[in-house]
Amino acid sequence: MHYQGEKDYVHGSEERLGVLLLNLGTPDAPDAPSLRRYLEEFLNDPRVIDLPRWKWWPILYGIILNRRPKRKALEYAEIWDSEGPGAPLLNIARRQLEGLKSRLEARMNGPVTLALGMRYGNPSVAEALELLRGNGARRILVLPLYPQYSDATTASTFDALALALRTRRWIPELRFINHYHRHPGYIHALAESVREHIAAHGMPQKLLMSFHGVPKRYLLEGCPYHCECHVTGRLLAEALELPEGSWQVTFQSRFGREEWLRPYTDETLKALPGEGVKHVAVIAPGFSADCLETIEELGEENRNYFMEAGGETYHYIPALNDRADHIDALADLVMQHSQGWPEAGVWDAEAQRREREHSAARARAMGAER
Repeated sequence: MHYQGEKDYVHGSEERLGVLLLNLGTPDAPDAPSLRRYLEEFLNDPRVIDLPRWKWWPILYGIILNRRPKRKALEYAEIWDSEGPGAPLLNIARRQLEGLKSRLEARMNGPVTLALGMRYGNPSVAEALELLRGNGARRILVLPLYPQYSDATTASTFDALALALRTRRWIPELRFINHYHRHPGYIHALAESVREHIAAHGMPQKLLMSFHGVPKRYLLEGCPYHCECHVTGRLLAEALELPEGSWQVTFQSRFGREEWLRPYTDETLKALPGEGVKHVAVIAPGFSADCLETIEELGEENRNYFMEAGGETYHYIPALNDRADHIDALADLVMQHSQGWPEAGVWDAEAQRREREHSAARARAMGAER
């Protein structure tokens, strides 16, 4: 086993809490080569596509990576931020990080450092962990920005974390937030975003809550994702006091021929006008930041399905992004899950300084350089 060696720890150095904020990722640029690299990493993850490699790789390398990057690059080019450079998800994540940093610095009793990582693409999980290590983080709270647990997202993030730490001689203390699908602050932020939309655009006949889909097989094999999406939908409807029949949970972005979780968002929107529903609003509670699947798929593609089927008014309600109430909810999550660690409790700076000095002196006495 290869270790990074003593760089993992410097005797007498200040220790602090690290918060690792993680999301799915994005290509480095809206061009075919960047999309190919990103899709290859993403679609090679066995948590995402769990087919046997001998069956999947001919499809991936023979078909998908030869056709999909060019088409997807055009779609990304349409949503690429002019403020950037970067994709919307990455720029939003950076703002989320800054907002969370300011709140935690005000609420924590001890020092805290934050880093942003992406499961696929850049900045990588390994790069984010190295940044935390360099800043003395010996306790790390990992916050994947997936409100609902899924093995294809949350568990895959854990895999990347474990892989990045395999070469460390001394791994930090770790806490990992699996989900926050029913967290009061998260539900409150969702409800407020809908209320603001209704105040500006009127009450829709139906509110669709569109979550990213996964194969139905995952549900049957024990993944709680489907159930957690429905819990979020129910709690949001209750917070808004929506009458029965005026809201619905649906699933989007299916891939391949296998059956995925139903009902499908696109098929639902095609059918609603025939049922007399002419005014809909769509929200995507499972997306913590807007990205291609919300801006293009929900904002444009599914709008066209609805309008072509006879709909009259369609609105996509943006993801929570860097809304103040969303960042407040994330800060509450961090405070909740860091209880028992000194930075979130009693922090005696003078006692910490004395212990660092004693540690360094003991190490020097045993022959350590520092």
